[in-house]
Amino acid sequence: MTDPIDRSTGDQDSSSEADSARSGGSDQHEDTDADTETPPTSPPDLDDVVLDNLDTGSDGSDEASRGLFDDLLEGEPIFENKEVLRPSYTPHKLPHREEQINNMATILVTALRGDTPSNILIYGKTGTGKTASAKFVSEELETTSQKYEVPCEVEYINCEVTDTQYRVLAQLANKFIDKNTEVIDDRVAELDDLRSRAREDEAALDGTEFTGVEGIDERIESLEEDKAGFEEVPMTGWPTDRVYSSFFDAVDYHERVVVIMLDEIDKLVEKSGDDTLYNLSRMNSELENSRVSIMGISNDLKFTDFLDPRVKSSLGEEEIVFPPYDANQLRDILQARSDVAFKGDALSDDVIPLCAAFAAQEHGDARRALDLLRTAGELAERGQTDQVEEAHVRQAQEKIELDRVVEVVRTLPTQSKIVLFAIILLEKNGVHSINTGEVFNIYKNLCEEIDADVLTQRRVTDLISELDMLGIVNAVVVSKGRYGRTKEISVSVPTEETEAVLLSDSRLGDIEDVQPFVQARFDN
Repeated sequence: MTDPIDRSTGDQDSSSEADSARSGGSDQHEDTDADTETPPTSPPDLDDVVLDNLDTGSDGSDEASRGLFDDLLEGEPIFENKEVLRPSYTPHKLPHREEQINNMATILVTALRGDTPSNILIYGKTGTGKTASAKFVSEELETTSQKYEVPCEVEYINCEVTDTQYRVLAQLANKFIDKNTEVIDDRVAELDDLRSRAREDEAALDGTEFTGVEGIDERIESLEEDKAGFEEVPMTGWPTDRVYSSFFDAVDYHERVVVIMLDEIDKLVEKSGDDTLYNLSRMNSELENSRVSIMGISNDLKFTDFLDPRVKSSLGEEEIVFPPYDANQLRDILQARSDVAFKGDALSDDVIPLCAAFAAQEHGDARRALDLLRTAGELAERGQTDQVEEAHVRQAQEKIELDRVVEVVRTLPTQSKIVLFAIILLEKNGVHSINTGEVFNIYKNLCEEIDADVLTQRRVTDLISELDMLGIVNAVVVSKGRYGRTKEISVSVPTEETEAVLLSDSRLGDIEDVQPFVQARFDN
């Protein structure tokens, strides 16, 4: 066989064949009319390409063609619709939140009458259904407003992402500019149709505000000028007062009631103060056509303590608290979702009760329960089993806990990482009943090694308490009798994985030999 890369032989024959093919095969058909051009051969349609030969390898077997995903696709899928187990999904029914939903609806119904609803603050721990309930009520509000032809809109802002006054106002301004553009386009289309009918029969103007076609022309021209005057707000670069003015004009362009839903509102206050809330809560006194109401959602029940008293009184006109779910309520939620998420008989009887029990220990967090159930299903599917078992739930619990730890440790400040690393080094070297002084000695040596500032022992003690609150370490105050009291510290997360995350930090990764630092506990 000739090497396909070796073109030293056979070139002439190949060229002749190629020339023959390009000339329409004139060498083989000498009786063809010379004046007639043979049309170029079109490339084959992709649908006509035969792929049979791709199914086998060079040895004729099927094994050579098996791809990366073939084995994974052989198992029967367990999920019917996995999306219903994700936090972003808004169900059509929210079990055990009827009271809170009815409270919200009672407050917001005034929007359907054209009046300004009271501002609402919604409190509750993570996973208690705050955002899902608020979105559910908002969707119902907008649907009902369309039914009764009442202009009412709800705009959602996640303040964990959009966390400055500029970004909040810019995002809102651009949303309303887009909606105003749609309103103008629809109105112009209606006027175009009316103008066409009026040109054929002036009776088409009966019952309208127009007395002639000229009036329609003027109105269309005015609307087009309005549309041309809209200017999208950039995400940076404008003075804040100009952004606010653009937002104000966009909201007030036509009559409507607007509910602005600020999720994680405490993050906005923490990052930018209460200026945004002050401006939003006071703008109704200046608006001519529209009315604005604020719905704030927060995990922090105390964030209003830091607000200006005027903002606090205006913002907290109505407050709704979402209590944690208990195990039985979580079971009902999981059962309702699993009926849609999984195929029939995909769950063993003990899966949902176990997921509910685990999540109930985490302050009744429905999001945690749904994550557990989804992850357990994914583990079962990867293992190509027909059913999700208790063992899959326990594996999912370990996996989620480890993922949480990794994320928390990864985002710790550098000083907290150094303190945690010192504790891990002591524990790995067999030190039990670790006290604050021992941690501080190793912490100092680590700081010197990586050229970091050394905090006081009191501040290090505070950092240990913060790690304790996060559940990364366990710091218990014990009495030593006449020697006073001290903290006994231990790591409460997987040591190896946590150390790996710490060493992935560029500064801590520079430490080459940690053993000398452990010896520092004997220095004093």
